[in-house]
Amino acid sequence: MNKQRLKIFNGKIITPDKIIDGGAVLITGDTITAISESGIEFEDAIEINANGKYISPGFIDIHVHGGGGHDFMDGTETAFLKIAETHAQYGTTSMLPTTLSASKTEILQTLAVYEDANRNNINGAQFLGMHLEGPYLSMNQCGAQDPKYIRDPNPEEYKEILSRSSSIKRWSAAPELKGAFEFANYIKSKGVLPALAHTDAIYEEAMAAFENGYTLATHLYSAMTGVTKRNAYRYAGVVEAAYLIDEMDVEIIADGIHLPAPLLKLVYKIKGADKTALITDAMRGAAMPEGESILGSLHNGLKVIIENGVAKLPDRSSFAGSVATADRLVRNMVNMAGIPLIDAVKMITATPARIMNVSDKKGTLAKDKDADIAIFDNNINIEMTVVKGKIIFKR
Repeated sequence: MNKQRLKIFNGKIITPDKIIDGGAVLITGDTITAISESGIEFEDAIEINANGKYISPGFIDIHVHGGGGHDFMDGTETAFLKIAETHAQYGTTSMLPTTLSASKTEILQTLAVYEDANRNNINGAQFLGMHLEGPYLSMNQCGAQDPKYIRDPNPEEYKEILSRSSSIKRWSAAPELKGAFEFANYIKSKGVLPALAHTDAIYEEAMAAFENGYTLATHLYSAMTGVTKRNAYRYAGVVEAAYLIDEMDVEIIADGIHLPAPLLKLVYKIKGADKTALITDAMRGAAMPEGESILGSLHNGLKVIIENGVAKLPDRSSFAGSVATADRLVRNMVNMAGIPLIDAVKMITATPARIMNVSDKKGTLAKDKDADIAIFDNNINIEMTVVKGKIIFKR
């Protein structure tokens, strides 16, 4: 069987260190076969004229809960597939479906649904495995996570969950909890990335957490400690630890609301594009009209309200997840934080690919890598999304 050949030409190709003007990307089947700095003949190829727009690696969202009116906790294959299709319209070509704190039964059910959805996901952003956020979180920093499901790490429970699913690639937890280091070391031995999240730890605890494998800070600034005062003494928190540990990776919700422009600039200035991943942390309200919505499962989720481009708890005391799409993150980093487009793109392509250990196939446009591509204009409006050589969205 002849593999389909695509030639995307007459565009500005974004690489990690430069922009190639007027270049072409050649694709055979699901793989990039060449990047050309000029036009190139490519026999029997479907030709796509980028018309001077940007040709970028597809966006990789390593923390996303939902979109298009669906949540991964809904427990249906339809929800998984619709979320993947929704975010693909905004340039996302790969994602880590993310859970919320829930009962063990519900977590196992979501993991089982993932397996079926992953097999049948042909029209949306690819799944790179599951991200469990919770239930081992700090009660003080639970944010919009449902307190009734929050608990300390239970070896019997997490060992069973990991024995039942090989799809978990990342697990976010509060490292100061009893048993949290043992938990991190165990999941690491199973190839799962421990991330610190929803945590009340102080600097010293965060340093120890890093030594025990917590090498990624989940949504920096959100649901974690900064400088605190206890009995007149000041303590540095997790935010300061993330800045001071050069090797620690961070992810940020760059929706422009969770973090205002000065903080986006500060994260970029200190951590840089190589250690910072952009995430949507989107809930079901992404790409939907504002108004009432539900965070988490339709059966037992929390009622929330979406207004001014963000989800909030009904009493407006806390944000309840973002409604961002990946294009908005890149646009904000360029327009609000004033950073170069190359770096903004790196933060949602090459950096998350490295963090999740998929750089051999994803994150940059290069020969033999997966043909995951987003084409967009000067204002990061997505014109086309290609996943593994297949056009899955066209404006």
